[in-house]
Amino acid sequence: MADIKRDAEREELFRTIYKIATDLVHAGHVSEWDFKSYVLGTMFYRYISENFTAYINAGEHEAGNTDFDYTKMSDADAEMAREGLIQEKGFFILPSELFCNVRARADKDENLNETLERIFRHIEESASSGDAENDFAGLFDDFDVNSKSIGETVAKRNKVLAELLNGVAQMPLFATEGINPDLFGDAYEYLMGMYAANAGKKGGQYFTPADVSELLARLGTIGKTRINKAYDPACGSGSLLLKVEKVLGKENVERGFYGQEIDLTTYNLCRINMFLHNIEFDKFNIVREDTLLSPMHWDDQPFELIVSNPPFSVPWEGDKNPLLINDPRFSPAGVLAPASKGDMAFIMHSLSWLANNGAAAIVCFPGIMYRSGAEQKIRKYLVDNNYVDAVIQLPSNLFLNVTISVDILVLRKNKTDNSIMFVDASGECVKVTKNNRLTPQNIENIVNAVAQRKSVPHFCQLIPNSVVGSKENAYNLSVSTYVEAEDTREKVDINALNAEIAEIVAREAVLRAEIDKIIAEIEVGE
Repeated sequence: MADIKRDAEREELFRTIYKIATDLVHAGHVSEWDFKSYVLGTMFYRYISENFTAYINAGEHEAGNTDFDYTKMSDADAEMAREGLIQEKGFFILPSELFCNVRARADKDENLNETLERIFRHIEESASSGDAENDFAGLFDDFDVNSKSIGETVAKRNKVLAELLNGVAQMPLFATEGINPDLFGDAYEYLMGMYAANAGKKGGQYFTPADVSELLARLGTIGKTRINKAYDPACGSGSLLLKVEKVLGKENVERGFYGQEIDLTTYNLCRINMFLHNIEFDKFNIVREDTLLSPMHWDDQPFELIVSNPPFSVPWEGDKNPLLINDPRFSPAGVLAPASKGDMAFIMHSLSWLANNGAAAIVCFPGIMYRSGAEQKIRKYLVDNNYVDAVIQLPSNLFLNVTISVDILVLRKNKTDNSIMFVDASGECVKVTKNNRLTPQNIENIVNAVAQRKSVPHFCQLIPNSVVGSKENAYNLSVSTYVEAEDTREKVDINALNAEIAEIVAREAVLRAEIDKIIAEIEVGE
């Protein structure tokens, strides 16, 4: 019953979001992809306002002050609790600056753009005096209240901003019991998926499909119900980290969620995503920097779980910078990933950050599994040191605007055998509109294959490292090398076919004789 109710709430939410988002895009004459920052930023503003209010109200109600409502409190009275609330929540919002109160005044506020800009600055500044400074700094940078993309004049921009506040206010983000962080998270994922689908290749860096995210989380936590912390070295909007939270439960990720992202917009979206999924400021650490050249979290590693979908074949300094060979992340392989293709650099980085009892599940471009040169040498290092646990070939068309079949590489440092499980999961999917999707059963089949490590014809094969490293295979990690595709062609019984042909020939001879007889009779008649 609870699942049916939740599904109904989600469907209602998605219908509302779609209408609001499309209306706002048309009203503002701005592309869907650019407008996402405004919609998601407003959702975030509403969420932290309501989360902050609910926290204060709950405390007062428990103390016996059942009529208390923070939204109606004076700013002067609220100021007295500022420092304590910053320590507890990481930030502070005055009653007059709460989403609901600003929205109530929005239609009559001729300086709405300035009002919002001031409030966003106040929220960020409030966090600067506490432990949440890094989590809030610059969060609203992509929410440009003065951008001409939402209106040529201040009056037009304010009209769009007011419509935006009203639209987000209408989103049914409450369950019957009150504020529901899951619904905020669902709304975020729906919007990201909707916008990313129309953003071409640009959208892929922000969004890993939920089914693939779950598969990575499941693969990385085989045999575990609890981990120390989760990490994504190219975290995008944080979808992979948050899928770990759903799979294990927030309480079972002891020290929280860590990630690094180079793109500013994506970095901000990731932090917003954490808050919208009710991950408190002290349970995540997301930083903005180039992971390959300026890795962060040195003091935080190793990580028991690493999940990642790094950019495919991204250029980096690589072998053009000989100093990088001294980097302890890359030096063990004795060679650097090519400057034109940084895929293997991300893999070596992940391996370096991985705990001895941990696992890493990484989405990979298939070319790195068989290309020669430096990438082959790195594969040799990984196989010879028994770090490769599994290679999984996924179905095609799983990712937004990516039609090819990609791979998942699973790394472990504590393997109990000297073999690699190769899984051909290219048929494990269902078609949904233009794309394929992994069903729960598909995910279960793949995870079980890796966990059980038993060969199944045409699906998975457990191959010794020595075979992978043989002269014939030369450290080729392509699944098709080791898993024979099933021959789906119709099998033909040659004996039955010959008998059928003989029957046809005999019948043809009889028919020919009858035709000749008819022709002879016609000629006699003439």
